[in-house]
Amino acid sequence: MDFNLSEEHIMIRDAARDFAQTELLPGVIERDNKQKFPNELVKKMGELGFMGIMVDPKYGGSGMDAISYVLIMEELSKIDASASVMVSVNNSLVCYGLEAYGSEEQKQKYLTKLATGGFLGAFCLSEPEAGSDATSQRTTAIDKGDHYLINGTKNWITNGGTADVYLVIAQTDKDKGSHGINAFILEKGMEGFHVGPKEDKLGIRGSDTHTLQFNDVKVPKENRIGADGSGFRFAMKTLSGGRIGIASQALGIASGAYELALKYSKERKAFGTEICNHQAIAFKLADMYTEIEAARHLVMKAAWDKDQGNNYDKSSAMAKLYASKVAMEHTVEAVQIHGGNGFVKEYHVERLMRDAKITQIYEGTSEIQKIVISRSLIRD
Repeated sequence: MDFNLSEEHIMIRDAARDFAQTELLPGVIERDNKQKFPNELVKKMGELGFMGIMVDPKYGGSGMDAISYVLIMEELSKIDASASVMVSVNNSLVCYGLEAYGSEEQKQKYLTKLATGGFLGAFCLSEPEAGSDATSQRTTAIDKGDHYLINGTKNWITNGGTADVYLVIAQTDKDKGSHGINAFILEKGMEGFHVGPKEDKLGIRGSDTHTLQFNDVKVPKENRIGADGSGFRFAMKTLSGGRIGIASQALGIASGAYELALKYSKERKAFGTEICNHQAIAFKLADMYTEIEAARHLVMKAAWDKDQGNNYDKSSAMAKLYASKVAMEHTVEAVQIHGGNGFVKEYHVERLMRDAKITQIYEGTSEIQKIVISRSLIRD
């Protein structure tokens, strides 16, 4: 085993770190306050190859591995989790889904633009009655011969109001259960496709989250992804990779909070010395660093499994479960180390604490991750 990053990986990490510090940091508090989506940054991230990190270069992607993806996601998430979740959805869910399961025509039409930042993608699975229970799809896609008619509602959709391309999971044949579900490509502007108001959220407030409504949306037959009835498998496999993205986001949030807490503890004085010299604070820092490193190893292992072609369902679930727990617990500790200043926006840690919570919820709650892990253990 080799735990050292390659020179290429270090260069990729440093490029992402530099972008986060120079481009994301200056306006991050304002974007959070105003719930402002970073439109101007999408093109820049596309130019750097961050929107199609693992996509084959023949489709305009960067052709990097999953380890590179984790490194980029961590650095972006240290500064702005709202920007990083946009990158995660576009890469893990939309680009991966199209590259792995889409037709060549679909890849040429959509993937080539998504991978370069020309298009932005959204993944539409959750519904008011179908979040963790993904088989209970109420959105329907009725086969009309040369097209489908889609009706229903999707909620909590990241990039919901700004995406150009939407991958929508819908029920075609309820009697077939999970085998009656399909995935479709919808485009913004299709007749009957309506975007609801933006959600007012606790965290990742710069992220663009909406409810979507479909009223007799006519979708060409060629916009179905994969064979008839393959939509549930498509969604579950895509989400396994998405969990690596969210695990790395949680890792970034935690490590960003730790770095701020360590820096502050070396500057703030109490009782005649820097607070890092007090055991109460020093032990907090020790616990934070140790558990963040443990999370990093789990996240890297999941990415390595993906790169090696191994089954990564269990390792990605473990990474997301633990990294999100660490992010939640240690952003709280970072606020505590900052004391009263931790409650003030200009010190950033209160935002990281708010952002951390969603990593335990989206792309599979922590409870769902435990189901995935336990089923894998019992099956093996």
